[in-house]
Amino acid sequence: MQSKGGRNHWALFLFLLAGIVIGGLLGYYAGRFAYFEWLNFGMPFGLSSPVNLELGVISLTFGMMVRINVAGIIGMAAAVVIYRKVR
Repeated sequence: MQSKGGRNHWALFLFLLAGIVIGGLLGYYAGRFAYFEWLNFGMPFGLSSPVNLELGVISLTFGMMVRINVAGIIGMAAAVVIYRKVR
């Protein structure tokens, strides 16, 4: 999928996903140090317990929890900047 400017939206999505994952990991590990605790500040949201759907023949379980922290948001912003520089 290409936009008018010739940019690929899937590439932007992958950059954002990588930015939030790398930023989240850095925030988690840097949050262990007193000076960098603010990087791990965040809030989880989603389904706290899985939802089960019994259909007789098949049983489906749905569940998802997302935790976004400050470092993940910084990682997403950095991913957008890098994406614009690359393209």
